[in-house]
Amino acid sequence: MSGSTFGKLFAVTNFGESHGPAIGCVIDGCPPGMPLAEADIQPDLDRRRPGTSRHVTQRQEPDQVEILSGVYEGKTTGTPICLLIRNVDQRSKDYSEIAQTFRPGHADYTYLQKYGLRDPRGGGRASARLTAPMVAAGAVAKKWLAQKYGTQFRGCMQQIGEIAIPFESWDHVPNNPFFAPVADVSQLEAYMDSLRKAGDSVGARIRAMATNVPAGLGEPLFDRLDADIAYAMMGINAVKGVEVGAGFASVTQRGTTHGDSPTPQGFRTNNAGGVLGGISSGQDLEVSIAIKPTSSIISPRESVDMQGKPVEVVTKGRHDPCVGIRATPIAEAMLALVVMDHALRQRAQNGDVVPPLKAIPGSIR
Repeated sequence: MSGSTFGKLFAVTNFGESHGPAIGCVIDGCPPGMPLAEADIQPDLDRRRPGTSRHVTQRQEPDQVEILSGVYEGKTTGTPICLLIRNVDQRSKDYSEIAQTFRPGHADYTYLQKYGLRDPRGGGRASARLTAPMVAAGAVAKKWLAQKYGTQFRGCMQQIGEIAIPFESWDHVPNNPFFAPVADVSQLEAYMDSLRKAGDSVGARIRAMATNVPAGLGEPLFDRLDADIAYAMMGINAVKGVEVGAGFASVTQRGTTHGDSPTPQGFRTNNAGGVLGGISSGQDLEVSIAIKPTSSIISPRESVDMQGKPVEVVTKGRHDPCVGIRATPIAEAMLALVVMDHALRQRAQNGDVVPPLKAIPGSIR
């Protein structure tokens, strides 16, 4: 299957299926000499993995990463890094009844039309399980960027279904299963419980950002940094919309307020989301994504079978009532992969450039 590699200089090739023996990725282009161990990668995988609360799929996958190549005596060698995550809790029998039908909103139909056959077990390559290798690769990128530039990545949930989540503090995000920036998530928990009982699902809005991003990353036209960010986010399962900076709110803003005025002390605002003319400004990179409702639900829905006859489909198995609950570390990882790739590209082409103006602080200090 083509289209399984992301990035140019920091290239990540994703492999595996939801119910195969293992999933993983090969990272080509990681600079040599960086200390790297499984312990650098595992924390982000633990944040994403299933079975961590009653609000997500109860598939029990430890998502224990193994480094198979590209590291010698604890340091990257500059050669391809292979990361392997074994699948240990597949229940393929849950999908036997849908092998001859098509789940509404899922990739069953389109995969069959493209390849002439499909793997119905958990969605095969279309499963959100295949985001785990990207989170692992993102952890490698995060470490290099933190060491080189002090770049940090974080994210949170902004909305789930019709419930908007106010921002209180980043400190709350690691303390609840929703990655919500609020202290009290009882309303969200009750909402999820009611959805599960109803056999239904909802979507979510996720925010991801990067701080201490060097200015100058990205290209003026087709390889714009914001365009590559949007491309990366749309590569995440179930994402149906992407906003950079003010996004669609820009429609109602005036030019007198939308432009981010630079001052000697820093930029006054960040409506551009840290990207001007396709190139990073040194401000925080800000992106929000819209995630659709989970397609695999137990509520009966109309569909057709392999003969094109009308049928009723009920999807059994273990599924998230909102796939957005575990999407925050995925969005962070994809943002990190974009920044990493562009950082290496900038270093390759413009490593000797000395700007005549000292970098303006990303925000007023």
